[in-house]
Amino acid sequence: MNVRRLIPTAAVAGAVALGLTALSACSSSDAAEGGSDGKLDVVASFYPMQFLAEEIGGSHVSVTTLTEPGTEPHDLELSPRQIGGLGDADYILFLKGVQPAVDDAVAQAGVKNTVDAAKLTTLENHGSEVEGHDHAAGEEHGDHEDGEHGHEGEEAGLDPHIWLDPVKYAEVAEGVGKSLEKADPDHAADYRKNTDTLVAELNKLDKAYGTGLKNTATKTFITTHSAFGYLAERYGLTQEGIAGIDPEAEPSPARIDEIHHVAEETNATTVFFETLASDKTAKTLAKDLGLKTGVLDPLEGITDKSAGADYIEVMQSNLTALQKALGAK
Repeated sequence: MNVRRLIPTAAVAGAVALGLTALSACSSSDAAEGGSDGKLDVVASFYPMQFLAEEIGGSHVSVTTLTEPGTEPHDLELSPRQIGGLGDADYILFLKGVQPAVDDAVAQAGVKNTVDAAKLTTLENHGSEVEGHDHAAGEEHGDHEDGEHGHEGEEAGLDPHIWLDPVKYAEVAEGVGKSLEKADPDHAADYRKNTDTLVAELNKLDKAYGTGLKNTATKTFITTHSAFGYLAERYGLTQEGIAGIDPEAEPSPARIDEIHHVAEETNATTVFFETLASDKTAKTLAKDLGLKTGVLDPLEGITDKSAGADYIEVMQSNLTALQKALGAK
């Protein structure tokens, strides 16, 4: 899992086949037995999934993440060793629609206990007004017969950034907890206890956001990365993305002009950027509009530049940044 040599996405399928052929010591049928240290070997796709696995799994799991700290997860490519190693996992937790290379590799790994977090809540379509995100009218998604929430058409633009809404993230946490109980029934009671503790923290965070953003001078915030659609919807805000869901996308001149009008009409004060992507567009736009810049972290990875040590702390920092930018009273 430590090899980080990047390969083209097109090579993923071939590498999966080679990697899985070479693996015979441990298969997905061994999941309940765990690794050599007795812990459940968990592979998480990127930080929001890693946080859930570690918080809920506690001392009973050994978690490996496919995305190194500081790496932009949307553009992640996997090494042959990472891909082959997926077949050794007892449990895989990923979020379909965020990382195409991971989606492809997971689909072919054949691990029994594989959980797609997107199926544990309801995905929605955000930011269709942003360039590059025009979606088919009437696109819908419903619940699975087994009670889990389904999703279809990530390619059509459903927003995968569910972890930035504490309520949706809590729904996902509940689902992850139940799946870990099934994967490792001997420690089911501990997984349930850890899930309840985490959900309580997320509920507390939700209340802090609800109270902290209830009375503000403006409800509109501008951001380079349209990752905050669920958060905005939850707390009655309006997200104006400069580009789209892709943090590296370049906005069109027409969209820049629209943002100028939005800033004037809504009294927006700040253009937000993130730590894992370039701040060039945000700073240029802010200078043109006479606005401030600030960091709103989409929590796709924790680094030494992050405004907190974990999900809860960074989300609290995001709340403070939003309160300042929106003129919270």
